[in-house]
Amino acid sequence: QVQLEESGGGLVQPGQSLRLSCVASGNIFRINEMAWYRQAPGKEREFVASITTDGANYRVLDSVKGRFTISRDNDKSTSYLQMNSLKPEDTAVYYCVAKEKISITWQWWGQGTQVTVSS
Repeated sequence: QVQLEESGGGLVQPGQSLRLSCVASGNIFRINEMAWYRQAPGKEREFVASITTDGANYRVLDSVKGRFTISRDNDKSTSYLQMNSLKPEDTAVYYCVAKEKISITWQWWGQGTQVTVSS
């Protein structure tokens, strides 16, 4: 089993930055790809960004391109989501997820961390 724990959320003003962290524990050798999803109030959960173990493949939601960057530190079993130029519409609960290479679905989910962008 794999456990994921997010941190770094909070309340910021528009234009400011936050960096979310996700630490994986347990059978971390099973993890191939890590990603971030978010869910805003009254909306469906949406994909934000993902990255593979070797960092060779990553994807980012079009609406956050140029503002959000995903990275990972395999030595620390940690994934990061650097969020710059935050907008009120980025307000959501952000979830860290992970999966094995052979899986077509995200197998493991964190509890989520709240990000609120408001003046």
